[in-house]
Amino acid sequence: MRPNARNKNKRQRPLDTVGSSSQILRKIYEANDITEEDLNQLLMIHKPLCQQTSSSCRVNTRQNPNCFCALAPPPNATRKSGLWQKTSDIILQSLGPDLSSDRRCRSTPAGLTNLGATCYANSILQCLYMNAAFRGGVFSVELEVLNQFPVLDQIARLFAQLRGGVRCFVDSEAFVKTLELDNEVQQDTHEFLTLLLSLLERCLRRSGVSKAKTVVQDLFRGSVSHVTTCSKCGRDSEASSKVEDFYALELNVKGLKSLDDSLNDYLSLEHLNGDNQYFCGSCDARVDATRCIKLRTLPPVITFQLKRCVFLPKTTAKKKITSSFSFPQVLDMRSRLAESSENELTYELSAVLIHKGSAVNSGHYVAHIKDEETGLWWKFDDEEVSKLGTHPFNEGSSSSTPKSESNGASTSGNTLESEVFSSTDAYMLIYSLRRSKIESRKGQRENPIDITKGDVGDVQQPEGGYLPPHLDKWISDLNATFLEGCKQFDLRKERELNTLTERRQEVRKILSEAAVQSLEEQYFWVSTDWLRLWADTISPPALDNTPLLCSHGKFLASKITCMKRISELAWTKLESKFNGGPKLGKGDYCRECLLDGARIVVSSDSYRDRRTFMKSIAGDVLSGKCEDGEYYVSKAWLQQWVKRKNLDGPSDADAGPTNAITCSHGKLMPEQAPGAKRILVPQNFWSFLVEDALKVTPEDTSGSPCFPLDSSQCSHCTSELSEVADVEDALRTIKAKQRQNHEKLATGKGIALTPQSRYFLLPSPWLVQWRSYINMTGKNSSSVPEPELLNGVIDTLKCEKHTRLLERLPELVCKRGSFFQKSPCTDKLTIIPEDDWKCFCEEWGGIMENGVSAFVETGNNRNGSASQDVIDLENDMDVDSQQLILRTSPEVCEECIGDRESCELMQKLSYSEGDVSVCLLRGKEAPKSMLEASDSSFEVERRTSKRSRRTNYGTQTTSLKVSAATTVYQLKMMIWELLGVSKENQELHKGTQVIDQESATLADMNIFPGDKLWVRDTEIHEHRDIADEICDKKTGHRDIEAGFRGTLLTGDITSEAG
Repeated sequence: MRPNARNKNKRQRPLDTVGSSSQILRKIYEANDITEEDLNQLLMIHKPLCQQTSSSCRVNTRQNPNCFCALAPPPNATRKSGLWQKTSDIILQSLGPDLSSDRRCRSTPAGLTNLGATCYANSILQCLYMNAAFRGGVFSVELEVLNQFPVLDQIARLFAQLRGGVRCFVDSEAFVKTLELDNEVQQDTHEFLTLLLSLLERCLRRSGVSKAKTVVQDLFRGSVSHVTTCSKCGRDSEASSKVEDFYALELNVKGLKSLDDSLNDYLSLEHLNGDNQYFCGSCDARVDATRCIKLRTLPPVITFQLKRCVFLPKTTAKKKITSSFSFPQVLDMRSRLAESSENELTYELSAVLIHKGSAVNSGHYVAHIKDEETGLWWKFDDEEVSKLGTHPFNEGSSSSTPKSESNGASTSGNTLESEVFSSTDAYMLIYSLRRSKIESRKGQRENPIDITKGDVGDVQQPEGGYLPPHLDKWISDLNATFLEGCKQFDLRKERELNTLTERRQEVRKILSEAAVQSLEEQYFWVSTDWLRLWADTISPPALDNTPLLCSHGKFLASKITCMKRISELAWTKLESKFNGGPKLGKGDYCRECLLDGARIVVSSDSYRDRRTFMKSIAGDVLSGKCEDGEYYVSKAWLQQWVKRKNLDGPSDADAGPTNAITCSHGKLMPEQAPGAKRILVPQNFWSFLVEDALKVTPEDTSGSPCFPLDSSQCSHCTSELSEVADVEDALRTIKAKQRQNHEKLATGKGIALTPQSRYFLLPSPWLVQWRSYINMTGKNSSSVPEPELLNGVIDTLKCEKHTRLLERLPELVCKRGSFFQKSPCTDKLTIIPEDDWKCFCEEWGGIMENGVSAFVETGNNRNGSASQDVIDLENDMDVDSQQLILRTSPEVCEECIGDRESCELMQKLSYSEGDVSVCLLRGKEAPKSMLEASDSSFEVERRTSKRSRRTNYGTQTTSLKVSAATTVYQLKMMIWELLGVSKENQELHKGTQVIDQESATLADMNIFPGDKLWVRDTEIHEHRDIADEICDKKTGHRDIEAGFRGTLLTGDITSEAG
């Protein structure tokens, strides 16, 4: 036979310890004595020894006091918490992060902290710092000037920390606060660079050091002119001679593939003709002309800003262009100048600023920068700085592909070969004049470098490899403080590790000595809960055995599953170190409690046997097999008693077997009363029930009321039931008579209306309640309340001001030549015959003359009075162009109805929360059910069909929480988020009504809770990320255009200098 190996790895269940313990306790009860063997068996002393190194137990079993498994994990194993979790996690929790992890390698540049959304500033600051000439200019500023302009002082300190600090990142909070930047708002790197350089240039004018005074304009500022040339006379405009400075050239990238294409586009000719002709002063007329941008001077460091953000006129939104754009590693700009230059203007790529993300006003900036000294490229991502190697992008990058090709320029008649890179996220490109040319400069001029005049070689770049004395001392102090913190952390870490190691060794040592090897050896008991806490806690509490004690101060044998048996050696070590107690040895068990427990077990066994026998008797009673019944009990109570499980003793549910059949007078309740069904049980069964009831409620001396077979029913309760029965019989007779008098109204059948006849109008809600009342018979008849008296109900139909009818008249329809009320189920008024009205007046307290009478007439109604409510009739059979006229007395009060509906409309328009469902259509046409939705009228009460119809139109439906103040724009944003259809592509409808006014509220568009809207995806506009729209709306268009308004970058530095 094949062995069953399905559960071979499953922990085996222990032996029937409970059953064997019960047998020992019975033996103790019978002998009224406790032997040592009995005690050892109860305390499971004979269970096998189980060390913590054993693999027999996966967990610490409660059924073996000699088992110490799983109190400590195996060697080299860890746990999620406590003493045995990873050492690094314990150190982190107790001491915090390791400061030494913030130390940087001297060959790796330092990063800058991101304070929320300051990655744009971090990228620019790293580019400026990595430029040795600019860094040297900042370090050469006099101390007096630094004290005069905090922005210079902070950027110098920031550069000093990047240069000489020992931490792998520098906190930029002081610099950001000095500029008064909002660290929660993302800004544009190009705008920040332009404003920062302009601010630094203004501040540095106060310096007396030549290389610091003009370092900004000498390195970054170039000039251009906008030249307009008359095509007729060939002269340039007067404005063409004006030269404008720039810090960066803004290049188009839309539809362009490379930097060469963008530069050609930037410098290309624009033809002015037609309506855009130029007025020439020389020709004194509007003539055709050309316009272009000419590069006059180029700085040693050229910054190109790639215009990846474009405005979409159709959607009034901004979109980021993510097309691939290529740029060379080496760039020759000599042919781009307006005037030819003999100097070699060869630039090398020195930095690439990258904008990650599809949203224009969010995302993340990183900078890839080349180290001028080593030629290696580094990626600066806020605090994280990583080496890229000899290329600005990692090899195999998905967004950047290096390739070798010609950039189209020539040097000395030879084509310049250069490696070309491409990127989909590059936002700014920074090129620096070749290092060999910069190093050969002999001097520095205060004016911008005019490359066209050959003075590039005469400019000497400042050196950036040293620190001024005051910054050097400041950095030394910072580094010393940081290194001292690292040292103190290491000392605390060492102490913590020593404590941790000692505790772990202590636990393993004591657990290895805890097993008791023989029965003759002295042993002690310890609480399992405390032992687990001790074995898994770094600082365990005092030893605590009090949970094992009884009221006599000794341990309970019944607590054996909550304690462990340990050796005298292990106990001595635990007691000496953790104190506490009490000390519980071999003979410290409670003899009195053990004997009492044996008595309870025997008693429980006896009770279970008796109860099992009584259950069989109860089963016979309920099945009608028992004929010797002598006492009444509640039948429902007995049925529940049989279903309950056998227990060791009676429970609260066993009390009161006759409570349900006992009346308020303490006598037997008539069986006709609700819930008073009873059944006879034998004498022995009744005695068992009474005994249980007394045990459960010993304070109740009377016990359960006893009703023998010859007990008589309570006469008072019997009389009351008879009176109630008489009243119910009379009421049934009255209801039957009313059903007979109003046969059609009682069944809800339609009533044919005869022209020239008199009818009356009743409120439809009252008629519905009356119908439910007279048709409800039997036990639940009392659950339906009586309708109100008619006189008061009719008065509510009339206005107090004019005593006219306050409801609109129901519509009528012609079917097969007969006239009927069109919608009696939903109308507020129901038309009834005159005979029914007379009967209602007699039955429900109505006054004949006080009713609302109605006459049905046919005619063309061309001269009808204003007091008549005329209802158009569908053409059917012999009725051609006739109309049905319903005349009422009193007349309809249009004035009061209008006022009431206006108030109801205002209340409905002010809803604070409700649900509307929106259905996204996948097909071309909307279903008829959606087009027929109410889109023009306002319903005071919305009614829905009880019948649920499900139709599959290939749709997707969602429910939205809205209020009356929710705008259509906000609703479209919810739809965008949940259904994925951009706002511009949503064609939103309520029925046939188009909802397109985004500034309007839902109340303005008559959209209320419960409405069903439908939307179609037009797919006209290109899909865009919802983050763009959310960011625009969050900051607001004014805030976006404001940029750095309100910061020091746009402020007056004279106030700061004071």
